[in-house]
Amino acid sequence: MSKAKIKADGAILATGRRKTSVAQVRLMRNGQGKILINSKTVDEYFRGINRYQTMVSSPLAIADAGKTVDLYVKVAGGGIGGQAGAIRHGIARALIEMDAALRGVIKKAGYLTRDPRMVERKKPGQPKARKRFQFSKR
Repeated sequence: MSKAKIKADGAILATGRRKTSVAQVRLMRNGQGKILINSKTVDEYFRGINRYQTMVSSPLAIADAGKTVDLYVKVAGGGIGGQAGAIRHGIARALIEMDAALRGVIKKAGYLTRDPRMVERKKPGQPKARKRFQFSKR
């Protein structure tokens, strides 16, 4: 069961998710290695934070496809860390649609797994999700 779609122009569309962030990845074959996130380069979008830049490009490094594909990403929701995780998830899904032989390598790295961790909801009678108001016996 594939999670990505192939368009008529040869583009591969895939969706990645992390926390409340959703990334729509459009992978174009025969590219020059260009990655645009919301019409900005990776450096501009992540404001020079190397951890997130590395996270986004890690599926490309594993697949050795960094210089052969172009990526156009639309990402929304959540914070910058969740968005980086969603982009990585979407890129990994698009790469296995492009070449099914990469599935084992990408899956072993853990990039195909949707991280299920979400923020726990606040409960009534408590100031936060787990925190309790101070208890006093008298």
